[in-house]
Amino acid sequence: MTIAITGATGNIGGAVARALAADGVPFRMIVRDAARAPELPGAEVAVATFDDVDASRAALEGVDLLLMVSAAEAEDRLDQHRAFVGAAATAGVRHVVYTSFLGAAEDATFTLGRDHWATEQAIRATDMGHTFLRDSFYLDFVEDLVGEDGVIRGPAGDGAMAAVARADVARVATTVLEHPEAHLDRTYELTGPVAITLAEAAAIVSEVRGRPVSYHPETLDEAYASRARWNPEPWQADAWVSTYTAIAEGALAHVSGDVERVTGRAPMSLREVLGAR
Repeated sequence: MTIAITGATGNIGGAVARALAADGVPFRMIVRDAARAPELPGAEVAVATFDDVDASRAALEGVDLLLMVSAAEAEDRLDQHRAFVGAAATAGVRHVVYTSFLGAAEDATFTLGRDHWATEQAIRATDMGHTFLRDSFYLDFVEDLVGEDGVIRGPAGDGAMAAVARADVARVATTVLEHPEAHLDRTYELTGPVAITLAEAAAIVSEVRGRPVSYHPETLDEAYASRARWNPEPWQADAWVSTYTAIAEGALAHVSGDVERVTGRAPMSLREVLGAR
């Protein structure tokens, strides 16, 4: 079975690429820039972007199993995804492993979750098999939410999130790629071991880093106003703010055991992720 992966120059795809190489599994990396592709044993490189249908189709020729790491956030990301899915189906790919989102739904509060749902539907509409990895928000990103003043600000209220470590997502993806038949047409919810509020997350960051970190629950108006200094496009501002409102409504509080069920290893906690950085 010929394996291809996207995102090898990023966090998830890069970790999967290194794991496959370490396990002696040959694969093809589909990257935007060949010069940035990691040099790994057993790996070949093909160049394509999601929205270049012809290049994607050529890059995917002969591929049976594809890890499709979702594209970078962009207003046209769904169009990119649909183009790439179509190219994969035309090229003869038989099984797509797609990094989706825990709250993926047509009406998801987190606006980018709607794009993930639509991408899942695009994959389902083909003859390709699928494995959907519905990741929660990343624990790795929690510390990045802390402002220069040591405060996490957002309209999350007292809501909790069962955020997951990128390393655990990569481990699940690697396991699926190495044993695809056991995970065909399955959807996994990838979460951390426990749901925590942003106040609890701030306290953990404060403890581990030895500096004061706190959480300030903003109103919606305050959230949009405080992010206006970056002059985001409307879709981006909505995505940023809805990250918090999705937490507030409890959409991300569910704790799943899928990480451990797939990998045989318990998922990492925020404290463990911070300690590994």
